[in-house]
Amino acid sequence: MKSDATMKPHDRMAAYLADDMDAVSALIRERMASKHAPRIPEVTAHLVEAGGKRLRPMLTLAAARMCGYDGPYHVHLAATVEFIHTATLLHDDVVDESAQRRGRPTANLLWDNQSSVLVGDYLFARSFQLMTEPGSMPVMRILSNAAATIAEGEVLQLTAAQNLATDEAVYLQVVRGKTAALFSAATEVGGVIADAPEGQVKALYDYGDALGIAFQIVDDLLDYQGDTGATGKNVGDDFRERKLTLPVIKAVAKADAEERAFWVRTIEKGKQEDGDLDHALMLLYKHDTLTATQRDACDWAEKAKAALAPLPDHELKDMLIDLADYVVSRIS
Repeated sequence: MKSDATMKPHDRMAAYLADDMDAVSALIRERMASKHAPRIPEVTAHLVEAGGKRLRPMLTLAAARMCGYDGPYHVHLAATVEFIHTATLLHDDVVDESAQRRGRPTANLLWDNQSSVLVGDYLFARSFQLMTEPGSMPVMRILSNAAATIAEGEVLQLTAAQNLATDEAVYLQVVRGKTAALFSAATEVGGVIADAPEGQVKALYDYGDALGIAFQIVDDLLDYQGDTGATGKNVGDDFRERKLTLPVIKAVAKADAEERAFWVRTIEKGKQEDGDLDHALMLLYKHDTLTATQRDACDWAEKAKAALAPLPDHELKDMLIDLADYVVSRIS
């Protein structure tokens, strides 16, 4: 076992919350069962057991524990958050026609698109069943709003991703929808179920929002400068899928006429040729947009850490602060 000092923050958090996380895993396995459709647990298990960090449900557990909660329902809420996340991954991989996630073949590749979409629908339905069990209307409002915001963010991305008019404000709106909404809901419901004061609940929301934005910016950056072995994704996937992410948005803003014509051809029109990814990377380096994107991610991580100020001193608070640093350390 690694010493505490050398463990990554999410591993330290997982160790601290081990009993709660075991309860979440048991509840997920129980609720992804299906008497009539065995394909549901098959497809779900492929993704759920793929070794993801379970970061979002861990945030719910950490927020609840940090605010002094000692009831059983933080486990239900953490499982709800994981089901929503898993449902969106199944749908995303169909939309993006992805072949790999977490270093393994995607469900749509192993089974088919129909199975991925329908099992995703099942998990969304399961998440709504789960979120009703604590009997808290504020909790249901937060999580159901998050589910709607995620879907809205994904649809916005469909139109914004291949439109060179998309600016940083629209990009932030997409990221707030498709990624940060679930982070902020995960932390916020932890505080709500613990009956924390309004100021602390707001602090947890702000932390999750900023952490989620930093997380997605880093993901978009790693697509252009990551290590496939470490990320489980191929470098340049976003470029090949014609997704206008922050490094490219910054490059388009600085482009001359010739460079803009390149982005129009490859992103808007999708006419990509051999060598285009290398040329795209050259333009990103020319305009230093990878460094500028990294600075933005670090700024959001700092906002996340600052948001935690109103919360009581706690080991988990320290881990959440370290987690914000760790999210951006993946790009240093």
